[in-house]
Amino acid sequence: MQRLHTIQTKMTNRGWDILMVQTRPNVFYLSGFDTDPHERLLAVLLFPSGAPLVICPDMEINQIHETFPEAEIIGYTDSEDPWLKLSGFLKTNSYQVENIAVESSISWSRLNKWKEAAPLASFHEADEALLNSRLIKESEELSLMKEAAALADKGVETGIARLEEGVTEMEVVAAVEYELKRRGVREMSFSTMVLFGEKAGDPHGTPGSRRLKKGDNVLFDLGVMWKGYASDITRTVFYDSVSDEQQEVYEAVLKAQQKALSLVKPGVKIGQLDTAAREVIENAGYGPYFPHRVGHGLGIEVHEFPSMNKENTDFLQEGMTFTIEPGIYIPGRLGVRIEDDLCVTAEGCKSLTAFPKDLTIVPSV
Repeated sequence: MQRLHTIQTKMTNRGWDILMVQTRPNVFYLSGFDTDPHERLLAVLLFPSGAPLVICPDMEINQIHETFPEAEIIGYTDSEDPWLKLSGFLKTNSYQVENIAVESSISWSRLNKWKEAAPLASFHEADEALLNSRLIKESEELSLMKEAAALADKGVETGIARLEEGVTEMEVVAAVEYELKRRGVREMSFSTMVLFGEKAGDPHGTPGSRRLKKGDNVLFDLGVMWKGYASDITRTVFYDSVSDEQQEVYEAVLKAQQKALSLVKPGVKIGQLDTAAREVIENAGYGPYFPHRVGHGLGIEVHEFPSMNKENTDFLQEGMTFTIEPGIYIPGRLGVRIEDDLCVTAEGCKSLTAFPKDLTIVPSV
């Protein structure tokens, strides 16, 4: 696997003897195996050369062997201490343990276990090396993200089809998730959001028993996890009719997104996208009602590196994937957000999500 060799080269350049990952996203990135081990230790260890090592509960061995056959595997039962088995393996095989790189999110107890196993070691943060490796997507990753985006499109389509006067937000959520489950989706990439009317005035509102009324704006924000990759789409539509204020807000948000999209190409500073979208919304008179960054990185996690905020001076690169999602939220009245998943191409960008963004009035039935 090329990504393993790339990270091993980074390890050599940094003088790391061992790199251990134990978070679900990074374990998947390095091994292709995706599971939630809960409190149990499931980790991938890389060395500057040679085969990787996986330490995992015995119950995961068969699946990992199928998914990651190039790795050596240490299994353990629930009555065994995995750290003792790991320490014994490293000593028996005479691995160098002077410089160990770990994720910054490692728990205090696990870090102390490492210190007991390698009391003379120095520890280093591995996040930058891992995040930068994940930043540029391979062609296979982009294909899977496109499939995930198509399922998100279907989720919005399903939600709109379920709109009828009197339906609750949670009933629409249920219809969306049921249809996606039917299509093979095991889990959503985050808690599905369907918000009616004034409820959408909170950017991260919680769906509930609010019933749909004529004249409501309806905000859908949803995504799926598909073969290890996330999607994330937001669309806002209007039920039965649209007021002048709703139309003005919608058009300002759409114009802001289009402005940001028009700037996407390799070499552009990330912060310019946020600034461009924000200027459109400010010029429309709604600046105080756009309280969040314009987007976020997307891939194995629904929110990952980079942060698409106005202070980010990093440059866009071909193969980066992220969202662009400006919004206007007027508390107690209405909210509009439009979000797409994007990939930077050599010439500009390609949208992975494809659901239409023209102002849509859903007829009452």
